[in-house]
Amino acid sequence: MIRITLAAIATLASLGASIGAEAIRPSPQRPVLKPEAVVTGDIVRIGDLIENAGIVASVPIFRAPNLGYTGTISADSVLEAVRGHALIGVDTAGIRDIVVTRASRTIPIKEVEDVVARALSSRFDIGQAKDIVVTFAREPRAMYVEPSAQGTPRITQIDFDARSGRFDAMLEIPAGSGKRTAMRLLGRAAATVEVATVTRTIDRGGTIRDSDLQFERRPRAEVGREMITSREQAIGLAARTNLQPGRPLRAAELMKPDLVQRGDAVTLVYEVPGIVLTLRGKAMEGGALGDTISVVNEQSKRTIQGTISGAGRVLIRSSSPQLAANNAARSGTSDTR
Repeated sequence: MIRITLAAIATLASLGASIGAEAIRPSPQRPVLKPEAVVTGDIVRIGDLIENAGIVASVPIFRAPNLGYTGTISADSVLEAVRGHALIGVDTAGIRDIVVTRASRTIPIKEVEDVVARALSSRFDIGQAKDIVVTFAREPRAMYVEPSAQGTPRITQIDFDARSGRFDAMLEIPAGSGKRTAMRLLGRAAATVEVATVTRTIDRGGTIRDSDLQFERRPRAEVGREMITSREQAIGLAARTNLQPGRPLRAAELMKPDLVQRGDAVTLVYEVPGIVLTLRGKAMEGGALGDTISVVNEQSKRTIQGTISGAGRVLIRSSSPQLAANNAARSGTSDTR
């Protein structure tokens, strides 16, 4: 009797353990639609659109959007596509459409322009690549390649007409798996030069400051030698005429800034060997450094010629130093240095 009881207990314990193991064994998770997906390659697979798709996750069901583009697939279309693959009980989670994006690497148009400019510079010697402006006959869209595509765009062939500036080029771009695709590019190219323009209206006599200048690229053929092409050529000079924004700045429109204005009180400096005399004077003309102007000696009331040597300072080189010295002595107000 005891043996039977023990055997029954052992059987019940074994059965309980079995039931317990079944209870803790995880049940398969229900397949659920994803709200969005990012795919690589040109195929959309079941696992891209449905979580917990199991062994059918790698089965292809749709074509992917073009590289770099995004599209939508309705939930009904997805359910219809997977019905034949024994995937049932898919939870739509209230999703009506799934957004699908084709993963890609972008090749900017600026990079393509630079590639063309370098090819023109090296093969036709029309200037440095950084100075060549490229415009396409039909502006290409941004180019997309597979994320895994290695390498950069390159020009395999290019023709150029220097007179018209037209070019005809073949461009190769990486396409993944070591492959490359080619496309034809037509357009114009021109060597350019940076020229200075002013950022504000500057009246005659106004001094050019660094903040007054900006630079724009203009075709080299249109730029004469007189155009300002660097900041050093303009900063600190004055406008000879009124300057307007947007117009290329020319050397003829600039001058040294006036250090003396008409009617200014100035210091007249007489120089003779061993003697320097200074007197008060009045400018009859304005001028810049090095200009010769007429001034009035306020002691003798004589009008004489002198050279502007600094702000408010005019140098008089007299041909008769003795007379100048005597005039200065009679005035009683001169300084001797």
